[in-house]
Amino acid sequence: MAMRLVHYYVPGTGGVWGLMEFDRVYQVATDQGSGGAFLASLLQLPKPLDALMTAYADLQHGPSLLFDDLLAAPVDLHTTHLLAPIDHQEVWAAGVTYQRSKVARMEESLGGGSFYDRVYDAPRPELFLKATPSRVSGPNAPVRIREDAAWNVPEPEVALLVSPRGKLIGYTVGNDMSSRDIEGENPLYLPQAKMYRQAAGLGPVILLDPDPVDRRPLDITLTIERAGAVAFTGSTNTNQMKRTFTELISWLMKDNVFPHGAFLMTGTGVVPGDEFTLLPGDLVNITISEIGTLRNLVVQGGSI
Repeated sequence: MAMRLVHYYVPGTGGVWGLMEFDRVYQVATDQGSGGAFLASLLQLPKPLDALMTAYADLQHGPSLLFDDLLAAPVDLHTTHLLAPIDHQEVWAAGVTYQRSKVARMEESLGGGSFYDRVYDAPRPELFLKATPSRVSGPNAPVRIREDAAWNVPEPEVALLVSPRGKLIGYTVGNDMSSRDIEGENPLYLPQAKMYRQAAGLGPVILLDPDPVDRRPLDITLTIERAGAVAFTGSTNTNQMKRTFTELISWLMKDNVFPHGAFLMTGTGVVPGDEFTLLPGDLVNITISEIGTLRNLVVQGGSI
């Protein structure tokens, strides 16, 4: 039985972790009570889902919240609302795992297109550190476009939750914000194009999988709203990926350690055309079947 793990904020309590059944969320732990490391501690267990199922049996008759109320609430310290489902995990990302992504990277690159062509077909995938927890935005929180970039896009991706032992535990929605002009100018600028404050989104839930497969078929849809109208929409499915989840995780774990577990974004197959760039005030909606919709407001500059 798949379960959905939710991280949310309650005024006076702080961060809370809950299990979702149908439309209701039941509290499992608080950040304060777990020292801010509930997810990290859960991932230490050989069978995290079994432990949650045991806890859930004792909780399902207790008090609960409506998930839709959590999802709809704005980010406000006076209001109960969703948080990014992360505590101490690094967020990594894979690139050029879809044919569409390979083409887009080659088109944006100034003389370096062959790099992306070669990595698409190479045994070794492109992997990079995307974000630390403090750089991650949850549902309804802002994602950022850089002030020194002129061509910015969201990248909708399935993000894998991986245990310290390299086991696939579950999935969430990922937004890999990218400055295409910075990356295209020189591949060595990739960290600046990809890793900065509010450059990653995760949520709204973690779908915990009791029987993970190499490539779970998930529909991915990106819709960008601007001034109340749809400025871009596109979709794909993970069955269009060249590489499997297991393959990407195995490369991530080589000569590396993740004592708190990790999230791994698996690449994008939806890329807006070259004429499109995000603007402040845009709303990015990423929907993945079985998981839900991650919605973020685009900001630029200031101290938000």
